[in-house]
Formats: sequence, structure tokens, C-alpha cells
Amino acid sequence: MMFQDRTEAATRLAQALSNYRGTHPVVLAVPRGAVPMGRILADQLGGELDVVLVRKLGAPFQRELAVGAVDESGWVYVTPFAEQTGADPAYIAEARREQLELLRRRRALYTPGRTATPLGGRTVIVLDDGLATGATMIAALHAVRQQQPARLICAVPVAAPDSLALVEDYADEVVCLAAPANFRAVGAHYREFPQIDDAEVVACLAEGGG
Repeated sequence: MMFQDRTEAATRLAQALSNYRGTHPVVLAVPRGAVPMGRILADQLGGELDVVLVRKLGAPFQRELAVGAVDESGWVYVTPFAEQTGADPAYIAEARREQLELLRRRRALYTPGRTATPLGGRTVIVLDDGLATGATMIAALHAVRQQQPARLICAVPVAAPDSLALVEDYADEVVCLAAPANFRAVGAHYREFPQIDDAEVVACLAEGGG
């Protein structure tokens, strides 16, 4: 399955998640790419949009390859293959420190003057524009689970099959539109896949009043 752009992917996900319309779900998008998608999903399902702040930890000589991810609390998920890339514990610790500092800056930029949306007892949909290794999504789902949502859903348009299997242990439900055996990079499954900047994230969050 090839998506024209993130708008089409979000619209299709909203259709797949239509049974949650009217339940006032919280849509938590992983910045930056998933935030415009989250605006569409939240609007179509009648929910709230917020961000879940996590950052991948890139491999030593291949920074786009995630060898782990960290959430705002500092909890780290490390992939089974991390050490094979040269990401030893000392490397992971330094990468964690760097990414936590970036997460602090993003929280101040994205949600100034307010706290994150309370999630206890809510239906929460964690959204990303795709899963490659699954590390970032696992960190996001772990962070949300600590707040005891009533139901935790992972939603992605496309995923690597192995990664999809990994995240299933962290969510009550996984909704994925396509898991091709020949999965490549996430962006390879979109005809248009532009970078999303911080200004667009802030604008999407402001549209719904939060």
C-alpha cells in the first residue's frame, strides 16, 4: 500500500478507528511527522490532540537507525541488536542524555504554559507516521501506560512486520493499515513525505485549543 501523503494516511486511519468516534479519545502524536496526522485524526474522531514526547537513539555510525528510544521520564528501550551496531551501554547513556535535553526543549516549545493532557481512565491513541524498528513507539506506549489509560491503542499507517509484532505487547490494540514484507524506510511508502517543522507542530496543537 502506497499513501499519497500523511493526510491520506490519517484519513484512512480515522476510518479504521471509527468505532472510537464519540468516545472523546486522546490522540497522542509522536513529533514531528505524526502531529499533522494527529490533528486530522482527533478532529474526525471528536477527540483531543496532544503530543507524546519520545526520541529515538540513533546507531553510532547510522543515526537514522534506531537502536533504542527514550521518553520524558528518562526510561529507555534498547533494541536487541543495539550492541551489534557499536551502541554499548556508555554510548546509550550519552545518547540518552542528549535526547532528554532535546525533549525538555520541545516540551517548553510545544506546550508552553500548560501541562500534558491527563490520561488516566481515558482511551488513548498513540500515533506515528510509520514503524521502522518500533523503538520510538515502544517508548511512547510505555510512557502512556504509566498513566493508566482505560484503553491504549497504537495506530500507524505502515510498519515493518517484525516491528509490529514487537509493539503488540505494549498496547491493548494495534491498528496498522499495511505491513509489507518488503518494508523499507517509512518515507518510501509515501509519494509525498515532507519534513515537518516545529512551527507546524505548534500550529496543529493550537488549532484545537490544546
